[in-house]
Amino acid sequence: MNTPRTLLSRPWIWGFVAALLVWAVIMAVSGQGGGQTVSLALSLAPYLVIVGLGQMLVVTAGPGNIDVSVGPVISLAGFVSVGTSSATGSVVLGILAGLATGLGVAAVSSVAILGLSVPPIIATLASGLVASSATLVIADGFTALPDPGLRHLLNLRPLGVPVLAIVVAALTVLAVLLLRGTTYGRSLTAIGQNTRAAERAGLPVVRITALTYLASGALAGLAGSLLATYIAPTPDLGTRYLLDSIAVVVIGGTLISGGRAVPAGVWGGALFFILLDGLVNLVGWSTAAQNLLKGCLVLFVLFLAGGGSRRPGAAPARPTRRPSTTAALPTPTTTGGTTHG
Repeated sequence: MNTPRTLLSRPWIWGFVAALLVWAVIMAVSGQGGGQTVSLALSLAPYLVIVGLGQMLVVTAGPGNIDVSVGPVISLAGFVSVGTSSATGSVVLGILAGLATGLGVAAVSSVAILGLSVPPIIATLASGLVASSATLVIADGFTALPDPGLRHLLNLRPLGVPVLAIVVAALTVLAVLLLRGTTYGRSLTAIGQNTRAAERAGLPVVRITALTYLASGALAGLAGSLLATYIAPTPDLGTRYLLDSIAVVVIGGTLISGGRAVPAGVWGGALFFILLDGLVNLVGWSTAAQNLLKGCLVLFVLFLAGGGSRRPGAAPARPTRRPSTTAALPTPTTTGGTTHG
């Protein structure tokens, strides 16, 4: 039964609480109804949620795993998708081209991380720089226009709820089912909790990690394809989505140390950020003041959610106790397993 105390202990709740508070402040400042504000937030948040879901999977893979190439991928995929759609007259081919762009950049990162043992942040930074260079080359003299049919669909809001928000909500449900009900999801969580124990248990760590980065790249490519149609393809289209995608994941309750993913929380974090942008623009604050407010509010939300993230921190210790209870193991092996935990 969800009592107020148990509800507040949920790791995803604080992002929604923060979004609700910011929404209330916007209504108080503007003196208008909040329905239009919510509708606008639901129009912009899905793009951040798509990227955030991919970033969430990467962060869940454990300490050190982060994808800093998502911003450049969004920008590059936007140009590739719009250009392909304009050249072929097919929206589907355009979106597939954007997805392929994200997969290609992620494949380079995966080879560097898993094949060359390059730290993830360095590998994804390098692949992101390559993507940024390619974006600048394509952007020079780019004249293709987004497909008007897809743009109309992205702006469609039956009953004030954007169609894309409904689709991305369904995607979020699929992410929950993937993490809870599939071998991949359970393996990813186990790897994030304790990679060495997962290897000893026979889990395909390399394959799961590669699939995770490929999923992040594909989702960033999808977001870029849709965002470039909704707004317009520009070289800096994905710039703000790098840090924002990490922030919404952490605010949403996913452990930055890995081992726990909270897809629903990504929505709370995304709505919080979109509404916060609307608030600071409404009051006309300077960029420096906006960044200061954002930083303080993010830290405050993380502080409130801190109690929920500390309790599960003891969970990774459980798998490391199991080797010590296995019979017929030599004493040095048992001690090593305990020390690792």
